[in-house]
Amino acid sequence: MTQQGVRWSADQVLALAPDAASRKAGSKLGTAGPWSQAGSSDEGAVWGLCKGSGSKPYQTVVDMADAAGPAYKCSCPSRKFPCKHALGLLLLWSAGQDAVPSGTAPDWAEQWIAGRRKRTAEKRAAGAAGAASGSADPQAARRRAERRAERITAGVTELEQRLADLLRGGLAQAEQAGYGLWEETAARMVDAQAPGLAARVRELGAIPSSGPGWPVRLLEECALLHLMDQGWLRRERLPEELAATVRSRVGLPGSADGPPVRDHWLVLAQYDTADAKLTTRRIWLYGTGTGRTGLVLAYGAAGRAPEPALPVGLVLDADVASYPGAGRLRVALGEQYGPPAPARTRPPGVTTAEAVARYGEALREDPWLESVPVTLRAVVPVPDGDSWQLADADADSALPLTPAARARPGLWRLVALSGGAPVTVFGECGHRGFTPLTAWPQHEAPAVTLC
Repeated sequence: MTQQGVRWSADQVLALAPDAASRKAGSKLGTAGPWSQAGSSDEGAVWGLCKGSGSKPYQTVVDMADAAGPAYKCSCPSRKFPCKHALGLLLLWSAGQDAVPSGTAPDWAEQWIAGRRKRTAEKRAAGAAGAASGSADPQAARRRAERRAERITAGVTELEQRLADLLRGGLAQAEQAGYGLWEETAARMVDAQAPGLAARVRELGAIPSSGPGWPVRLLEECALLHLMDQGWLRRERLPEELAATVRSRVGLPGSADGPPVRDHWLVLAQYDTADAKLTTRRIWLYGTGTGRTGLVLAYGAAGRAPEPALPVGLVLDADVASYPGAGRLRVALGEQYGPPAPARTRPPGVTTAEAVARYGEALREDPWLESVPVTLRAVVPVPDGDSWQLADADADSALPLTPAARARPGLWRLVALSGGAPVTVFGECGHRGFTPLTAWPQHEAPAVTLC
């Protein structure tokens, strides 16, 4: 619920689900049957009692007023957030006033809501005070930064030698050496406090014997890694924006030091990627006033969904600040002036040819850039042999879909949405093709998530 009383759609609620099993289970609870005493408030709270297997119903409450996304409390033993009961309650709430009427929260819900909001306010006040105080010892911080830079330089020098040895001995030895060589090199980059280099080295290890043409792909990635090494070693001579990009790519942390920009930010896409240690959430935002696109990154331990959770189609009245680096795509959410609200706004699109040109221009500023955010207007998904592409409805050009996009169920959702007619599609355009993330039909209708 927003300050204007607008409720989320069922698709926006289901986008909060931590996994497919929760989405399915929550959908089953999205009817009035298992619920009693369900209600909502104008301040953004939703509550209800859900009949379970025991004699006592589960007490479920959701705080929708937090600008960072919903917060949940349920008396069930599930460790998932949101649990199936919270999802079911929100689905019931999304059906309208008749399903979940406005009212006064019961004591058990009001106590949790008031306590949580008080703690949140205290944390924000403490964080603001800590940021204002700054570093207690700036000289010590400078010395730590210098020592880390020295370690990274030593690691980069060692990596350059290993790349030279590989090329001198021939790429065939990479296939014979196996993954152990690369894992050892990556561990050395971790010791050098260069996690960005370590990640790229591990990616190199997966290329040998990965299919036809792997030597070409390995050589390309070695060249990009060499370019990054040389960028670090010559960072003092680089333009400021490019030097910041190199520092970020190597793995040095940065801060969102750009001036805050207030706008109504449309959530274009949200998706998670995970490895053995970390879950990374990517949220693409579009400023409806500034026309600017920004990326919010959030991290969580493996198996736990990061925060915030901002389903596609919501609009936030908020400040964002940019991180350093070419393009300044990455941003951090700052002060938010109200809870997220549903909207049917969509960004203006470009042709497929213009999307490719945009990626080429971005590569001049960041040679290691995998993709750029792009909205394509009036495109039709069409088969291309064993693959698929997005063809311009009004021009003789098309963009192939990436292998990852072709393997996702979202491809068939996109094909069904189009039905042979043009659609507007937001996604990521890079050297491997286009990955669609969100789509809109030509007529005014809510966004459809594809990831």
